[in-house]
Amino acid sequence: MSGTYYRVNGALACPGCAEKMRTEIALDKHAAYVRALAYGIGAAVVGLIGYSLIAILLQGWVISYMSIGVGWLVGTAMMKGSNGVGGRRYQIAAAVLTYAAVSMAAIPIWIHFAGGRLQPMSLLDLGRLGRLAWLGLTSPFLELSGNPFWGAMGLLIHFFGIRIAWRIAEGRPFGIYGPFVDSPPLSR
Repeated sequence: MSGTYYRVNGALACPGCAEKMRTEIALDKHAAYVRALAYGIGAAVVGLIGYSLIAILLQGWVISYMSIGVGWLVGTAMMKGSNGVGGRRYQIAAAVLTYAAVSMAAIPIWIHFAGGRLQPMSLLDLGRLGRLAWLGLTSPFLELSGNPFWGAMGLLIHFFGIRIAWRIAEGRPFGIYGPFVDSPPLSR
């Protein structure tokens, strides 16, 4: 390639290709964010169900490493929904969804192991539902009161799941540099 050229994420591109890439790159628009949220919420629900089912099948053993999988699932789904657009608001949403999915998984686990000891409640009993949701969201910290060592380990692994979602939701870097004139340097 000689004459005018561009660099796109380190690769050489002709002016026509660089212009085509500029027009086709995914932009951070409201629709992309809403799609990313919808995909992320769906992934968080799937992660919550999967986390709960595995814990129930293992007779109450909660494998906190599963939070890393939930974080990966949520972050990947959000990037799929946004066509690779990421950024701070995507990262915050992915972190919140990952935290909520893993924390709220405690509710179906508790309900399963409580057996018939729980009184049935109506969906209209918003007070009890609110308290149940609050218990679920605070469950990682409540574990500290039972066994501080394992509670702290659970929080740490919970953090790693959130960190995975945060990194994935950062998005793909994309840069078009140039135009440069002359022959590009030869690669070795």
